[in-house]
Amino acid sequence: MSHYDALETRDPAERERDLLARLPKQVAFARDKTHYYATTLKGVDASAVTTRAALAKLPVSRKSDLNALQRERPPFGGLNATPASGVARIFMSPGPIYDPEGRRPDFWRSARTLFAAGFRPGDVVLNCFSYHLTPAGSMFETGLHHLGCAVIPGGVGQTEMQARAIADLKPAGYVGTPSFLKIILEKCDELGVDSGSIRHALVSGEAFLPAVREFMGGRAIDCYQAYGTADLGLIAYETAAREGLVVSEDILVEIVRPGTGDPVAPGEVGEVVVTTFNEDYPLVRFATGDLSATLAGASPCGRTNMRIKGWLGRADQTTKVKGLFVHPHQVAEVLRRHDLARARLVVENEAGEDRMTLRVEGASEDTARALESTMREVMKMRGVVDRVAPGSLPNDGKVIEDLRKYS
Repeated sequence: MSHYDALETRDPAERERDLLARLPKQVAFARDKTHYYATTLKGVDASAVTTRAALAKLPVSRKSDLNALQRERPPFGGLNATPASGVARIFMSPGPIYDPEGRRPDFWRSARTLFAAGFRPGDVVLNCFSYHLTPAGSMFETGLHHLGCAVIPGGVGQTEMQARAIADLKPAGYVGTPSFLKIILEKCDELGVDSGSIRHALVSGEAFLPAVREFMGGRAIDCYQAYGTADLGLIAYETAAREGLVVSEDILVEIVRPGTGDPVAPGEVGEVVVTTFNEDYPLVRFATGDLSATLAGASPCGRTNMRIKGWLGRADQTTKVKGLFVHPHQVAEVLRRHDLARARLVVENEAGEDRMTLRVEGASEDTARALESTMREVMKMRGVVDRVAPGSLPNDGKVIEDLRKYS
């Protein structure tokens, strides 16, 4: 069997219908069962949220706001429907940000991702994601257990013990960061122990650099990437097609213009926003702060869900100009007032003075003059407008580009 289940290969229109049919109930659940969404979704007619366009009108909740929200209403900022006493585990990510793990099997949806990477029931797997406070270790262990694998809870560090475990227990697979797998394999070489049992790996948590990928290929290890967050679980994963990452089933993914909740055109780089159908932590339009873009068509591997290019950087491009913060949402507001779609605010320093230039696609001369007035109103400082040809701005998701040199 090459696919985890029939959901992965169903007609895309059928999947979309199924997700959108479930959406009103989930929006109502989040509004009615959580303190946070009771406020942000107050007055929303959940029964009318039956299309992506309707979903796009709902407010975005941001990962970058969680730290402040959780300080105001511990431990989860009021985004949880299940109280802390009812979850299985509570994790602590840098910030600190607290993340709940519910009690249902495969809570983080990682089993599907692991299957795509070649893991099968009966495999012994070395799990070298951290088990200490952060959720990655449990995120993949629970998926491996759901898949029917045995887990060696390696965690991070202690490379000699990890090498000995590989030699003695002969795991078929590895999950963890790619750099740590390379370190362990090199330690096996140094100690003269056999690491040849490892034939497949699922890596995440950092960039999978070409040199490390080549190293794994040289040792005949079939290595795949996964993308997820501590709040949402697994979002997308690499398959044997090696063409982008396939979005996981049971979530709704949007790509929006950074600083806004406005969906971008297909293929345009924007921020990854996810709506889950999780009843413990029912995140609606949760902005990850990560940039990506959609890929056209279905994967050659036969999976038919949306594909994204993977992690393309961070969406939060807030910068300080002349002592004041300038945010992507302010750039979006300037454009909204003039019904324009694409622009980039470039910040430079000339002769010791900060300078802002708004490069805008498709604006007339009259609109350019009006934009300068709107910039002063919205950003509380002066800037100039540079009209550029439609399609000339790079497709990299940048709304603010800081070109100042600091050394």
